[in-house]
Amino acid sequence: MKLITEDFTAVSVDADETLPEDLGAAGVSGAAEYLAKVKAAKAHELYPDDLVIGCDTVVVCSGKILGKPENKDQAREYLHMLSGSRHTVYTGCCIQYKDKKHCFTVGTDVFFNKLTNEEIEAYISTDEPYDKAGGYGIQSKGALFADMISGDFYNVVGLPVSRLNQILKKIMKENDLI
Repeated sequence: MKLITEDFTAVSVDADETLPEDLGAAGVSGAAEYLAKVKAAKAHELYPDDLVIGCDTVVVCSGKILGKPENKDQAREYLHMLSGSRHTVYTGCCIQYKDKKHCFTVGTDVFFNKLTNEEIEAYISTDEPYDKAGGYGIQSKGALFADMISGDFYNVVGLPVSRLNQILKKIMKENDLI
C-alpha cells in the first residue's frame, strides 16, 4: 500500500475464512475474491465511514488451493507439488466505500524450478513458509525457486498494486475524496 499512498491504516479483522464447498462458476480462482469480500465486509462493519480494502491471496496448483501451511509436513507437501511446475497466484481485492463495492481478482502464473529435497528441507526450516499462501514468499528466499513469472509480480507478493491504484483513483474521484 505504501507504493500507492502513505495515508492508510492496516488492520487485521477477525473474519471467518472458511471457503464454501461450492465456489460456483468462479471455481478455485474465485476463492481469493470470496475471502476478500468477507474481509472487506467485516472491516466495513468496524469502520463504516471509511474506504476499506479487503484482500486475500491463494495459490492454485493442479486445481488445488494451497493456503498457508500449518506445519513442516504441509509446507514440504506444497513445495513438492510446486516443484518443476506452473501454478497460479490469485489475489482478490474488494474495495468498499459506504454502500458500494468494487471487487476484482488478479491471477499471475509462476513457474518453479525443479527443487531438490535439500532445498525444500532448508527452506521449511526457516520461518518463511508458514505465513504465506502456497508456503513460499517470492519477495524473500522463495525467489530462488521461481524460474519465470507471467503477470504482476506484486500480485504474487500479495497485492496487485497497479490495478488497485487505478481502481482506487477512480473510486476516490467518483466520491469526491480527492
